[in-house]
Amino acid sequence: MTQKTIENERRLITVASGKGGVGKTWLSVTLAHALASLGKKTLLFDGDLGLANVDIQLGLMPERDLGTVLSGDANLREVVTRYKDNSGTGFDVIAGKSGSGALGSIATDRLSELKSALIDAAGSYDHVLLDLAAGVDPSVATLSDHAGTILVVMSGDPTSLTDAYAYIKLTVARNPKSSISIVVNNVATRKDGEKAFEAIKRACEGFLKISPPLAGIIKSDSKVVDAIRAQMPLLARHPQATAAEDVKALAGRIAG
Repeated sequence: MTQKTIENERRLITVASGKGGVGKTWLSVTLAHALASLGKKTLLFDGDLGLANVDIQLGLMPERDLGTVLSGDANLREVVTRYKDNSGTGFDVIAGKSGSGALGSIATDRLSELKSALIDAAGSYDHVLLDLAAGVDPSVATLSDHAGTILVVMSGDPTSLTDAYAYIKLTVARNPKSSISIVVNNVATRKDGEKAFEAIKRACEGFLKISPPLAGIIKSDSKVVDAIRAQMPLLARHPQATAAEDVKALAGRIAG
């Protein structure tokens, strides 16, 4: 592996979760927008290979998507769609192919080729966010295996903690050097978020002998649902919302 490849890999940020319904895709979209607002050239890749919906949350109608790449009719750079808000702040998006379950079972070698193409594309960006499917299927495992950062998103729900731990366990087994951090989303108070984080941290320290740091806590906010319904990023529709401020703080830590 060349030094350039390693440097490119370090620009990757996988956003993953052990279970669905914890706000992973919403966080990916909002974090990409927040990083772009800080002047960082950002690419958001919808890697939920079967239930993609980044384009829906952004109100985009891309002419070509990831399905075009996997069919061999285009390369990754040719399917990039630009999102831009009313202020001119924008970031690039590679849309998935919503509702195509066949994409969730593509061959491992094809997934490896896709990851290599993403690493190559990362050379043109400050950050590349990979919004992956919930769970630990082969596509998630392959696309999570890199030298960049992995943000594991969980809520305060006990089942979310259990599934997040399962994802971390399998990821570390595959790559003991994985750089994993925790984001606790949709909690009533920061104290609730800290409590959930301490629980997952204790499990990781006790059984896996690792201590993943806390990347951020995103508090519950009714304006999140409003923004999703409006198919707009939260930072465009409600830039001063509580959850928006929390994600902007997370972006600042990543960018800084």
